[in-house]
Amino acid sequence: MYKVLDKKKLASTVTLLKLDTPEIAKKVKPGQFVIIRLNEEGERLPLTVNDFDREKGTITIVFQEVGKTTKLLGKLEVNEQIADVVGPLGKHTEIEKFGKVICIGGGVGTAVIYPVTRALYQAGNEVVGIVGARNKDLLTFVDEMEAVTNQLIVTTDDGSQGRKGLVTEPLKEILDSGEKIDHIIAIGPAIMMKFVCKTTEPYKVKTIVSLNPIMLDATGMCGVCRVRVGGETKFGCVDGPEFDGHQVDFDSLINRLKQYVAEEKISMATIEG
Repeated sequence: MYKVLDKKKLASTVTLLKLDTPEIAKKVKPGQFVIIRLNEEGERLPLTVNDFDREKGTITIVFQEVGKTTKLLGKLEVNEQIADVVGPLGKHTEIEKFGKVICIGGGVGTAVIYPVTRALYQAGNEVVGIVGARNKDLLTFVDEMEAVTNQLIVTTDDGSQGRKGLVTEPLKEILDSGEKIDHIIAIGPAIMMKFVCKTTEPYKVKTIVSLNPIMLDATGMCGVCRVRVGGETKFGCVDGPEFDGHQVDFDSLINRLKQYVAEEKISMATIEG
């Protein structure tokens, strides 16, 4: 069992939990994830690690309450326990001194890209951060991102904070300026990552994305998390979660993410009714 040590509501539907997981905290690196199971009957939920403290033996996770399991996870309080937390899983982010990098976070993806941005900044890169959400109430980790970037651009769809528009707009402006960009990484909704990659592809700047396919065992055995990358089948759990975004078949990923929408609505009714 794994104890909840701290809980914060970052937005109306976004929650941060700090968990007592000393063995995971010893080994986890930016970009990796864990599988959580609330109880014996619960589903296996993959969540990217938002932060970690090796000395205190803790990790933090940030999630949006959109389905039954995330709703139940959001109901947990400090000192309550989770049955299983397994990890670290997946390949960690490649961290090196690239030069000038752009880190793009969309929605809850900003919390996920934060440790990656911090690691790239600490490695000596010049880091531009671009973070966006539908509105200011859904923005998270803005202050944290500002502390680990040389420049931070905030966008909201409705203009309630930062500049009005999508993250792809300032991204294209930077690329159009002719300034040399050495590396780009984007984490957020699949549709956002798709259009980030469409924006960067003509400029031939390597763009890494962290994919969020439906996942089950997270060991590469079940094949549930398969994605098409470069015309080949890859597994999000063991080959990823990060891939060259210009090689990803986003349309097939988005279609697979919709596979259990009807069943999720039925499952949600059991806790809302």
